[in-house]
Amino acid sequence: MKIIAFTGMPASGKSEAVQLAKDKGIPVVRMGDLVWEETKRQGKTLDNKHVGFVANNMRKTHGMDVWAKRTVEKIHTLKNPSLVVIDGIRNKEEIEYFKKKLGLDFYVVAIEASDELRRKRAIDRGRTDDSRDLKDLEERDRRESSWGVQKVIAEADIRIPNNGSLDQFKTQVLSVFNKL
Repeated sequence: MKIIAFTGMPASGKSEAVQLAKDKGIPVVRMGDLVWEETKRQGKTLDNKHVGFVANNMRKTHGMDVWAKRTVEKIHTLKNPSLVVIDGIRNKEEIEYFKKKLGLDFYVVAIEASDELRRKRAIDRGRTDDSRDLKDLEERDRRESSWGVQKVIAEADIRIPNNGSLDQFKTQVLSVFNKL
């Protein structure tokens, strides 16, 4: 099984890349969905504060790879895929766990966009775990950086800039899919 794992700061374009994978019929496991499921299970609302708290607290309580473990469980429920996309890698421990459990045919793809553009996108898209407050968005960036996402981005196998048009970005992502 080949794995393409997307990483990037919030609102960098990971969801757009994941949608392209889904459009091509590639199974996708979004780590954020697992965090949302746990947040709901704990009876908390799906907002930036609660989702961030649950994600952080679970890492502190169960280890930095807790979401990778849950992701692997989800992948094992799929019917023998040859390729899977994982959305939401945040730290090296997750990558190590994935490689140990899923094999070395594993590629980390970082989506990169400027801070200003990402924050504008987060405000515009209005997802339930996004805040419209700039301070909240900056806090979310700090929280995710504290988990190690910046290091994962810097050491990614492939880096895709997403500061131009949506069409340019989609072309680059499709090129990565075709290459891998």
